[in-house]
Amino acid sequence: MTGKLYVIGVGPGDPELFTLKALRILKEVSCICVPKGREEGSSLALSIVQKAVSMEGKEIIEAHFPMVKSAEARKRRSAEVSQASKLPNSQASELDAKWDETAKNVLSRLDKGTDVAFITLGDPTIFSTFFYLYDRLLESNPNLGMAIIPGVSSITAASAQAKISLGLADEKIAILPANYIGNLKETLERFDTIVLMKIHKVFGDVLKVLDETGLTRNAVYVSRAGMDDEMIFKDIKEIKESDLNYFSVMIIKK
Repeated sequence: MTGKLYVIGVGPGDPELFTLKALRILKEVSCICVPKGREEGSSLALSIVQKAVSMEGKEIIEAHFPMVKSAEARKRRSAEVSQASKLPNSQASELDAKWDETAKNVLSRLDKGTDVAFITLGDPTIFSTFFYLYDRLLESNPNLGMAIIPGVSSITAASAQAKISLGLADEKIAILPANYIGNLKETLERFDTIVLMKIHKVFGDVLKVLDETGLTRNAVYVSRAGMDDEMIFKDIKEIKESDLNYFSVMIIKK
């Protein structure tokens, strides 16, 4: 009997934000797949789970994903243009090797009848590491038994902590990875609420545009929402370089 793959969103950092379904499955499965950006680093997703679920008797599969930035993150083996084809050969080979290794490890457990939980920060459907593997897993097993368990996203966690409504009535919402913004002014004109994710490296550029458009006072910055060291700035002019963090969200509400 083939095992089932559960893709579980563990939320932004607070284990009390787990759904009851996520908590039950994490307690029941004997194998957990943990994405990591660096082989020598630790997994934030796993550290969150460990606060609520005992790891005793569970097998941990570490999935090492090189942090390569690309608007086309999903690797396809079809006629579509893949991410790997746009990267230097060394990076493409590394990505292929890491994804293939993780897919092989997950499928080998499933083939033995072991249920596997792949954990990911926030919600699995929003900029999630898992979808780097999705096509690859289906290619190897088109009848793959899989369930995606939603989680609280950093977007909704940040807006809740800052006590901001993301949208009411006919308001339009845009959610963008800050590194890939083309014309931010155009986006600010077209939408009522703009959420910029992972803004730490382009904060200065965004601040300049907000100053030019008169929207600086409409912006709230939330760093590490739901974590013990969470920070909220309702006056973004007070933000210092040391306050900028990879796990950061800016919400601009017009």
